[in-house]
Amino acid sequence: MTHTTTLLDVASTLESTTGVSQYLLVFALAMVPAVEPFVVIPVAIGLGLDPFLTGVAAFSGSVAAVVAIVLARSRLTEWWRRQTGTDVTDSSDRYGRARRVWKRYGLAGLAVAGPILAGIHLTALLASVVGPNDRVTIAWLVAGLAAWTGALVAASVAGLSVLGIP
Repeated sequence: MTHTTTLLDVASTLESTTGVSQYLLVFALAMVPAVEPFVVIPVAIGLGLDPFLTGVAAFSGSVAAVVAIVLARSRLTEWWRRQTGTDVTDSSDRYGRARRVWKRYGLAGLAVAGPILAGIHLTALLASVVGPNDRVTIAWLVAGLAAWTGALVAASVAGLSVLGIP
C-alpha cells in the first residue's frame, strides 16, 4: 500500500461517517501501524474535523496502542521466563542492538525521535525492551506522543491556513 493510497483510504473512510463516529475512527486509525497519527491528523483536519478534538482522539488512540504494546511485551517476557526458565533478553542479538540505541540516545531521545523514525509501534516495543520499567517507559512515550500530536495539529492547521483552506 503506497502513501497516496493510504491517504485516500483514510480520507474516504472518514468522509463516509459523520459526527462522533469520525472522531472514533480517528481514535481507531491512530492505532493502526500503517496509518498512525502522522497520516490521520492531517487528513482529518483537512476534511474539516475540529483540530482540538482530532488531536485528542488521535493522541488517545496512540496512547492506547503504546500501553498495550508495552504491557503485552512485559507479560509475554514473564510468561516465557516461567515456561522456559530462561530470560529472552540474555542471548538476543536484537536486544543487544536495542541496548546500543538506548545507551546512545536514552529513553527520552527514543520517545521523541522514535515515532517519526520508526513509528509508534516499533518505538514502543523497543522502549519496552530497553526501558527501566513499564511506568517510566509509558510516561516517556506518552510525552513524546503528546509533543508529536501537538506539532502535527499545529502544522496541519498552519498548512491549511497557508493554502487558504478554512
